[in-house]
Amino acid sequence: MPLFRLGDHGSAVAEIRAILVGRGLLPDEGSSSTAHGGTTNGWIPPEAVFDEACDRAVRAFQQERGLIVDGIVGPATYRVLREASYRLGARVLSYQLSAPMVGDDVATLQSRLQNLGYFTSLVDGIFGLTTHNAVALYQSEYGLASDGICGPATLRSLELLGTRVTGGSPYAIREEEHVRRSGPQLSGKRILIDPGSGGLHALSTGEVADRESELLWDLGARLEGRMAAAGMQTFLSHDGRGRPGDDERARVANLMDADLMISLRCGHYRNPHANGVASFYFGNGHSYSTIGRNLAGFIQREIAARTPLSDCRTHERTWDVLRLTKMPVALIDVGYITNPDDAAVLGDSDWRNVIADAIVVAVKRLYLLDQDDRPTGTYTFADLLAAENSSR
Repeated sequence: MPLFRLGDHGSAVAEIRAILVGRGLLPDEGSSSTAHGGTTNGWIPPEAVFDEACDRAVRAFQQERGLIVDGIVGPATYRVLREASYRLGARVLSYQLSAPMVGDDVATLQSRLQNLGYFTSLVDGIFGLTTHNAVALYQSEYGLASDGICGPATLRSLELLGTRVTGGSPYAIREEEHVRRSGPQLSGKRILIDPGSGGLHALSTGEVADRESELLWDLGARLEGRMAAAGMQTFLSHDGRGRPGDDERARVANLMDADLMISLRCGHYRNPHANGVASFYFGNGHSYSTIGRNLAGFIQREIAARTPLSDCRTHERTWDVLRLTKMPVALIDVGYITNPDDAAVLGDSDWRNVIADAIVVAVKRLYLLDQDDRPTGTYTFADLLAAENSSR
């Protein structure tokens, strides 16, 4: 799809504005007697303009939804805008295998079912089989037709029942329990390594894309070697010959049934002064991956403590590679390929060794569950191997 930005106009801009108005991020100019021909029903005509107010609203929406804040409505922002336009009750929700229904209405339904104890997975806004089964179970226990379809009768029942307060997210509890029960040893843990393949950004083309791919694959290989030495089972999300999208990477991860997924990327920005390492995990305002957040935090702190890369902290995002995976994922921007200093660090094999060490140590810290109290940046890979060998 084309990109929409400041100065554009037309029917697509009208749709964007209408969604932002519905979100309360943009004034409803249609209610003004002088706005766009004096309409009073909130309708925004197709000659609507992507003005400065719309630009600010788009940026606010992107910030709210964990998107790149650039004021540009591209495929990712447009998709999330469309999802945000749905309110629970506006449409009948059902399980569709070929094209799952996605939107804020689904997320709201999942949250309500979770509060009632029927939905125990991640609130991701996708009406999949788990959501279908949760709806069907609720219906069967409250005297409704148990078809898994959320229509008027089911909605009325949910509204009448109201909201119960529960002891926390069942999904988060299950994630944490899985890590606890798997034990502190790394041996046998299944890790999927997802090196970026370059060229996925407008600023990453030609030699930059090739160099980015080369560096990330080398870092991935070093990480794989260290994990294998610690007894872990490692897999790669792709063969490096193409440039698979995030949905394909997530599909492969789910097929591998990995315990964790670690995605390696480079940051990009038109201003070469942008620099630093940042880590990301899934979160959408309704829910977040507890273990993904913990893993991203450990990796972020270890890399920032061991390298000259600036600490850009951890952030929740709704990217497909984080949302569509069934296991906790940490996505790491290991530096800006567009920044000379960061690129120099990434281009140094010794620093890539340090980054690989930091990631493996961070994974170990995740499974130690705070049992190790050594300061961040001081637990070495040699210490890790010694601990692993002593436990075998």
